[in-house]
Amino acid sequence: MEELRPGLWHWTAVHPTWEQNEVQSYAWDAGSTLVLLDPLSPPSLLEELVGGKEVATVLTCDWHDRSARQLVERLGAAVYAPAGGEGVLAAHHFEPGDALPGGVAAYRATHPGEVALWIADAGAVVVGDALITKDGVLKIPETWLPEGESVAGVSRRLAPLLELPVELVLTTHGEPVREDGAESLRTALLQSSA
Repeated sequence: MEELRPGLWHWTAVHPTWEQNEVQSYAWDAGSTLVLLDPLSPPSLLEELVGGKEVATVLTCDWHDRSARQLVERLGAAVYAPAGGEGVLAAHHFEPGDALPGGVAAYRATHPGEVALWIADAGAVVVGDALITKDGVLKIPETWLPEGESVAGVSRRLAPLLELPVELVLTTHGEPVREDGAESLRTALLQSSA
C-alpha cells in the first residue's frame, strides 16, 4: 500500500478473472469514514486504517464490484454503486449530484452505470473504465466504449472535470497520474475531442 497524499492510499492487485492484468484500488480516509474505491483484495494494513470508522465502498462502475462482497462481510462496509447499469451487486445506487460518503462527488462518465469520482480534499479524480493510463499516458480506451459511443462524446461528457483543481488522476487500469493531473486530463480530453 502506498500513501499518495495524506489519507489517500493506493494498492495494486491481479484481477481474478482478467488473468495477468493488474488493477488499481484506492482508499480515502475522510475522518469518521474510510471510503474504499473499486477495491480488489485489500491488504491487511487496511484494517489498521479502519480503527472504528464507518467503511463505505464506492464503485466507479457497477461492474467493478471486485472485492465489495467480501468487504461487507469483513469490515461491515456499505456499498455504493452508480445507478443505470446492470445492477450486478446489491448496493445503494446513486446518481451524479447525490451525496456520497466521505465528501466524494460523482460526475457522468462513459457507460450507463459508470461515473468519475471527485475527492476535493485530495485534489483527486478516480476513474474506472472511462480513462486508462497506458505507457504513462492518460487516454480514453476506444475499444471499451459502448456501441454507438464515440471518443469525442466521452470527452465532452468528462469535460466538467476540467473545471476542478485536479492534482491526481487515479485510474483503475494503469498507474495513477501522480503529477500534473490537470494537464494530463486536459491533454487526454482535448486530443480525444478533436
